[in-house]
Amino acid sequence: MKKNILETFSLKGKKAIVVGGAGDLGIAMVEAISEAGAQTVIIDYDKRAFEFSNKFKKNGLDVDAIQADVSIKSQIDDSYAKALEILGGRVDILINSAGIQRRYSSENFPDDEWSKVIAINLDATFHYCKLAGNTMLKQGGGKIINIASLMSFLGGITIPAYAASKGGVGQLTKALSNDWASRGICVNGIAPGYMDTQLNTALINDKKRTEEVFMRVPMKRWGTGDDLKGLAVFLSSSASDYITGTIIPVDGGYLGR
Repeated sequence: MKKNILETFSLKGKKAIVVGGAGDLGIAMVEAISEAGAQTVIIDYDKRAFEFSNKFKKNGLDVDAIQADVSIKSQIDDSYAKALEILGGRVDILINSAGIQRRYSSENFPDDEWSKVIAINLDATFHYCKLAGNTMLKQGGGKIINIASLMSFLGGITIPAYAASKGGVGQLTKALSNDWASRGICVNGIAPGYMDTQLNTALINDKKRTEEVFMRVPMKRWGTGDDLKGLAVFLSSSASDYITGTIIPVDGGYLGR
């Protein structure tokens, strides 16, 4: 029987993992997919994940939390196994939203900071994709959403590690899509623009830089987590079943200037 168009956006009965789900953007997407019906597990180093989980449960949403340092491979493996157990051995949706930012001039960028940015932003994304991908292949399909960035397309200033990691996330998304699309897994990316998050605190507090940013943003405002909600649900649902290998900007028109 053909589904009503609104039914294609429903996530009722779906099982989801959101890595970095306690972050400013991650928590908005957790709320969105949970409200759409998904049972969701947050994986995050931030203990606020448990506070968010309890709050959502009080509001009737099925959200659990696991603490993990995703820069450590063993904790990635353990957290995924725990999440899968909570979800009853199935995962239909994986959202990779964990990310950090470090600012130094390229010639003075510390080696240890480079390694940590790459580990969290890129390596962890691959490892969770690989783990979830194996589960989804056995199931016959699933949806993976990797949070990329405008820096997947641009170089930025004083953020070589972040730009490299997000460029990698964009290419990884396309590579995984090529490998898995014919086997039922859609892999897409969301590229947030200049967002009002902790990662951009320095920019937001710099009036001159804010003015420079808004010269390129036709909407003349910072984005928020709420701006990702609709797209996160769409890419997680059957409404997007013929979409894969894409990186979709949510940038207030920045790339269109």
